[in-house]
Amino acid sequence: MKFGFDFKHFKGDLFGGLTSGIVALPLALAFGVQSGMGATAGLYGAIFISFFAALFGGTNTQISGPTAPMTAVSMVIIAGITAANDGDLGKALPYILMVFLLSGLIQVLLGLLKVGQYIRYIPYPVISGFMTGIGVIILITQILPTLGYYPKEDISFLNEFKPQAQEIILEKILREKAADDVLVLEDFKETINRAAEITDTQIMKEAAVLAAADASGVLGALKLLPRAAQNINYINLFLALLTILIIYGFKTITTAVPSSLVALLGVSLGAYFGLGEDNYRAIGTIPSGFPIFYSNVFSEFSWSQISPYIFTAISLAALGAIDSLLTSIVADNMTKTKHNPNQELVGQGIGNSIAALFGGIPGAGATIRTVVNINSGGKTKLSGMIAGLLLLVVLLALGQLASKIPAAVLAGILITVGIGVMDYKGLRHIFQLPVAEVIVMFTVLGLTIFVGLIQAVLVGLILSSILFMKKISDVVDHRTNTAPLKEFSREIMWQDEADLIHQIGDKIYIKHLDGPLFFGFASRFQDMINALPDVQIVIIRMDRVPYVDQSGLYAMEDALITLQDQDIKVCFTGLSGQPLDIFERFNLIPSLVEQQYSFKNFEECAQWIKESIPFEHQNISNPIANNHTTKE
Repeated sequence: MKFGFDFKHFKGDLFGGLTSGIVALPLALAFGVQSGMGATAGLYGAIFISFFAALFGGTNTQISGPTAPMTAVSMVIIAGITAANDGDLGKALPYILMVFLLSGLIQVLLGLLKVGQYIRYIPYPVISGFMTGIGVIILITQILPTLGYYPKEDISFLNEFKPQAQEIILEKILREKAADDVLVLEDFKETINRAAEITDTQIMKEAAVLAAADASGVLGALKLLPRAAQNINYINLFLALLTILIIYGFKTITTAVPSSLVALLGVSLGAYFGLGEDNYRAIGTIPSGFPIFYSNVFSEFSWSQISPYIFTAISLAALGAIDSLLTSIVADNMTKTKHNPNQELVGQGIGNSIAALFGGIPGAGATIRTVVNINSGGKTKLSGMIAGLLLLVVLLALGQLASKIPAAVLAGILITVGIGVMDYKGLRHIFQLPVAEVIVMFTVLGLTIFVGLIQAVLVGLILSSILFMKKISDVVDHRTNTAPLKEFSREIMWQDEADLIHQIGDKIYIKHLDGPLFFGFASRFQDMINALPDVQIVIIRMDRVPYVDQSGLYAMEDALITLQDQDIKVCFTGLSGQPLDIFERFNLIPSLVEQQYSFKNFEECAQWIKESIPFEHQNISNPIANNHTTKE
């Protein structure tokens, strides 16, 4: 593996790495908070992914770390596994990190299997709808933190879940007894006795878990919006709005310094010294030491806990691959270089795997940070590694100070991220785009917001594939002409057929095929065969057929048998490459069409017609097929 170190560009790499690392700091903290694992997890993810993805990756100028799409998916995973572990993040953490570790290892496998080269085939409407959906999710889910409303702290909201919480606690007691033996009457009596010992604190803890699950995601945030509007914390709201104002306003003054960093430092310092840390909600404790290796990821491994999330891990890996390689393309366009997509997947997988082992959230190549790196002089892998090291220094030296950052500041930063991640280019052109592509875009957008990110991408890919196949089928159908030669007009005839137009009558029929003979066109091809007029020879021109799939092969086989049953002679012209190979492999040649009637080009076929078939008054008087009498 080539690491590509080139210290000739060290100065540019140093400035690029430092600048992109500074840009990454507030985003890493914000994505960590959004994920549900805390700001620390975001910072850990940024440190390890940035360093190791750069070291082992295939894009020299790529800066990696937590991104909006990856965090949105991670948030769902974290919430689901935490809820399955009684709402205890500490108890759920080994299983969460194992899912993240698996997704990283899957990315490495994708790179080794050379899957990276196929990412570019994802249709733009799917990407557009997905990215816009991610932006909307971030905006909606940050409304409650911006207003300073936290459902788990709203006692009146928690009280709504107390009856359900009591029921769950009782069910847990019964399940404990059922695990030992068959339930008998004494077990219910013991349950009643233990129920009397249940405290209000236990009930409220369980109610908080239920409330958090009910309030999660877009639907949860929208449902609680009226309640949040009645319980606004105006200090938090002011801090969030001030953060947003500075981020957008400072850009009009200069872009030399990242506006998000200015907002983070300015508003945080103002809140700490102006309001006092007791008057606003901070992001929570950030350990100042080196990240701890989570060996319990392996020691507490439970297949039953992980198995429901295997598909999610695969999806997370695929999303990270897409996210990273799209950024790699942006980097290529800016630097006029060529990345190695498969090596990039290996690097991203290693970065995500190591981050998971140290408690970090997963990430991918980050477009904004990569662009900042390139514009600041970054040219080699060293820039990404320097960015990771800078974040590590911040963690070790300033971890305690970072703990004082207001949560509302990170909510404000995330709102600007949500606004920025949406695909305005695609949205601007919805009235100029084909209706089918707009439908795909908005289908993916809606599913992303209200159903799930993975389901949205899968449905988008399937829908795009179906529409693409329909379009290609229509194009091939439109370009495939079938007509007796004497009825050819100069607009539809092929140039090499002009000399025969006045020599061959209606008893010989030419079928043009222009494009792949695949399953989207196979049924139409069979219909065309069945609709042929009364002829004795059919010439099938394969000059412009680059590919035949299994459906097309069987359609051709059925067509040849149909023509054979009608005593119609079939000739091929221009049959070569993959179509010839598959026809010979499946014995269409010479079983149904003898080798001598598969001509290299139309000129040879025309010469054979002239030499072998006598003509009289422009009509065939003695066709060669099985000595059949010409029908007048």
